[in-house]
Amino acid sequence: MHTVAQRSAHFACSNLDLCPHSAPAPPAMDSAARDKTQPVLPTGSSCPGPEWPEQEKAEQLARGAALKWASGIFYRPEQLARLGQYRSREVQRTCSLEARIKSVVQSYLEGVKTGVWQLAQALEAVRGAHEALGQAHGLLRDMAEAAQTLEPLREQVVQHKQLQALSQLLPRLRAVPAAVAHTQTLIDAQRLLEAYVSLRELEQLQEETCAPLGGLELPVFEGLGPLAEALGQAVEAAAGAAGQLARKDPALLVAAVRVAEVDAGRSTSLEQAPRDWRQRCLRALQQGLERVHFRTSLQPGPGALAKWLEALRVALPAELAMAEALVAPCCPPHYKVVQLWAHTLHDGLRRCLQQLLEGPELEEADTFTLLHWALHVYQGPEMMGSLELGPEADVSDLEPLLTLENIEQLEATFVAKVQAKVAQWLQKALDGEVVEWGREQEPDTDLSGFYHSPLPAIVLQILEENIRVTRMVSVSLQQRMHGMALSELSTFLRSFSNALIRFSRDHFGGEAVVPHYVPYLLATLNHQLALSSSVSVLQPEWVVPGVLAPVEAELDKLQKRICRLVLEALLAELQPLFAALPSRRWLSSPELLDDVCERTARFCQNFRHVRNPAVQLLLVEAERTVVLQYLSALMQGRLVCRGADERTQAAERLQHDAAQLQELFLGLGLEESVQCVPVLLALKELLNLRDPTLLGLEVAGLRQQFPDVRCEDRPGREETQEGLGGANTPVTQQRGSRLRPPGPARRRVPRAAPGRTQLSAGRPAALAPSWSPSTFQPRANTCTLGGLLLPLRVLCLTPDCQQNKVTSPYA
Repeated sequence: MHTVAQRSAHFACSNLDLCPHSAPAPPAMDSAARDKTQPVLPTGSSCPGPEWPEQEKAEQLARGAALKWASGIFYRPEQLARLGQYRSREVQRTCSLEARIKSVVQSYLEGVKTGVWQLAQALEAVRGAHEALGQAHGLLRDMAEAAQTLEPLREQVVQHKQLQALSQLLPRLRAVPAAVAHTQTLIDAQRLLEAYVSLRELEQLQEETCAPLGGLELPVFEGLGPLAEALGQAVEAAAGAAGQLARKDPALLVAAVRVAEVDAGRSTSLEQAPRDWRQRCLRALQQGLERVHFRTSLQPGPGALAKWLEALRVALPAELAMAEALVAPCCPPHYKVVQLWAHTLHDGLRRCLQQLLEGPELEEADTFTLLHWALHVYQGPEMMGSLELGPEADVSDLEPLLTLENIEQLEATFVAKVQAKVAQWLQKALDGEVVEWGREQEPDTDLSGFYHSPLPAIVLQILEENIRVTRMVSVSLQQRMHGMALSELSTFLRSFSNALIRFSRDHFGGEAVVPHYVPYLLATLNHQLALSSSVSVLQPEWVVPGVLAPVEAELDKLQKRICRLVLEALLAELQPLFAALPSRRWLSSPELLDDVCERTARFCQNFRHVRNPAVQLLLVEAERTVVLQYLSALMQGRLVCRGADERTQAAERLQHDAAQLQELFLGLGLEESVQCVPVLLALKELLNLRDPTLLGLEVAGLRQQFPDVRCEDRPGREETQEGLGGANTPVTQQRGSRLRPPGPARRRVPRAAPGRTQLSAGRPAALAPSWSPSTFQPRANTCTLGGLLLPLRVLCLTPDCQQNKVTSPYA
């Protein structure tokens, strides 16, 4: 087992080519030199540890692998019989590996010997080259010393050549100062082509002189630079006046352009910078054109913008036509004169307008003129959209004169300034109308007899003209102006309503009593009707429906305010008369109601000066006011019927009064279908009751007949009333009741506000007109007030009657 393990370890070492025992001896050398360079290999029985540390590790690994293999093969005793076969096979393998290793090492040694020999040969060659380079360096050092001795001779040769060249050019050099002066004279005489030819001759002489002199410039040529600059300035000045020269001296313009073009095509040396006269000529063309039309001294001052733009409207198309007819033939085609003219004029105008907008804020007239001119006139057929302007102008890619920000800024400024002036105009018109209210004579009337004033026409004309004139500019400006007009109209209507409130307060307060107070109120109602019927002119076709709703709401509020003030004036006249109702005198004589009808008729006579449908509305509300005041007087309980005869007499009086009031308002023109006088006839039926115990049932029937009537009562208080069920009988009477007519509920108005009349304690407040905000039609007959019937029991009942003690639950 130990022998087999050793052989296996030896075999592993042989595979790794690390075993020194099998290395063959080096072969003998033919020459002594090669023997000297041959490496000496170790011949010991073991590898040195420090020089070959990997050998020991590899040997340990090989031994371990061999032991592992042997222990696996010979683990069982019967395998030991084949030990001889394994030994012979390992011997053969070992011999084969040793032979392969010897062959590899021998080949390696032969290559090393060949390489060493080649290195020796190369070293000999390098040594020979080094010696040759040293010899060449010495020869070059000797030649440099010889060349230094020849340097003075070389300088003499150069000077001789320069002197020879100068001697040949001396006659021409002597003529240079005179040629420079002559060229300057040609430039001053604007003979540009001759001056350029002379300048080129002098420059060629300078180039011929500089070449043999090695770039040395002679003092005689110092004046060529300023001379060339003077010629360039002359060309630039001629190009800057191209428009004038094209009319008066086109030859000079052609000469200037030809000089610039010829100079652009010449070849320049490296020492000379290109003059670039062509670009200077083009810049001069543009600057001269801008200087003619847009210099600072020509820019408009305040209020002169319209005149300046009108001058441009005439001048710019004429300038383009002149460029196409006169300037373009004087210039090469690649100058594109017409396009250059169009773009230069456009850019100059655009910069000028931007400077104008950056300055002080424009007035509204100048702002409107600028917007209309920039958006329509400039792009129109009279200017850049002209059919006479050919395609060579190429105006399709021009930037707009005004940016979107400029247009929005100008429109906002214009609308704000116009709004301030419109507010002043409307306020001035309103102040003039307010002054008219205090005149000694009645309002003016038109041919039909209706109260008339120019105020509505003035207001609508101011707003409609401002909207109409903006159509000439843009839709956006028209929209802005339309919104401003509606806003100012709403503000004007509110101011008008406030002026009416002050007018009424001053009149009733005694500060400024107006002799024709009611006629002027009725005249304002005609104004409201005129505005309502004509406000549609402020609504263009593109406006969405409902835009006028705020204005219509303000008009409705104004109409309600005027009607309230008119009814207040009517109440102020009728309240003293109704204070005597009901009474014994009222039962026996119709004089009291005659006075009421007379005053009402006299008051309503002015209604004929009001246009329909407002006159019907006034009549409806006037009748309603009279009937309510009549019923309110009956509710006070000042009269108690002592028997059936008095109730019959009161019923007849109610019937007579109802007929009289009905006749009154029919005579004034009120339609019968909208009268509310029949409520008095209903009261008459109650007064004709023979059995007072049925009063509660009749009242309940009237409540069902008139369900739209509403009555809001405040908490009552106990009072002592004679004649009701005996003397000093305490009863609960509803005092301070506030009646509401049919229709939507209304908010209460403060005590001192005009449009509401607050009566003395125990009387209903004045009723607000109950028309719908969306229509002027009077309402149907729903104003019979069943809620007022209960307090009339005082009038219906007989004192000291036993049946009165068991009346209806309403008692």
